[in-house]
Amino acid sequence: MSEAVKDGDSAGLGGKYLTFGLGPEDYAISILKVQEIIGMMDVTMVPRMPAYVRGVINLRGKIVPVIDLRTKFGMERVGRTEETCIIVVDGLAGEMGIVVDRVSEVLDILARDIDPPPAFGASVSTDYLLGIGKTGERVQLVLDIERVLTAREAADLPGASETREEEKRHVR
Repeated sequence: MSEAVKDGDSAGLGGKYLTFGLGPEDYAISILKVQEIIGMMDVTMVPRMPAYVRGVINLRGKIVPVIDLRTKFGMERVGRTEETCIIVVDGLAGEMGIVVDRVSEVLDILARDIDPPPAFGASVSTDYLLGIGKTGERVQLVLDIERVLTAREAADLPGASETREEEKRHVR
């Protein structure tokens, strides 16, 4: 979690967020981290990956790892629906896809409407949460997409080393 939110200062968190659902819960990620939203497509399974790694997709010639957020968050896996989609985000491993039940809308959430995540005790990590957004009567769990996976988990994703090598070539 960012130090600003830990200290109760969410001034830097206000902005536009893409909201999406996993089961009955609403989540939000900064629109600046979203590359695109694509319909669910066939995912090529990669052997020996953790259960939350669905596999990889070929997105216009680029291999993109796909994470199942339901599984990563310990939720029951459900079948594909017409609303199931992949949000391609910029994460620690470069581009990665996250499978969500549905995409809702882009919301402008003011900094004053984002509270720090509650403390659940030392055994429960909320590092992946930037805060809790409040819009009307609804609550969105505001994710730090770069912390949903640990650095080690991100480095072990299929296609992660390819993405990092490609980024290095563009920097030079």
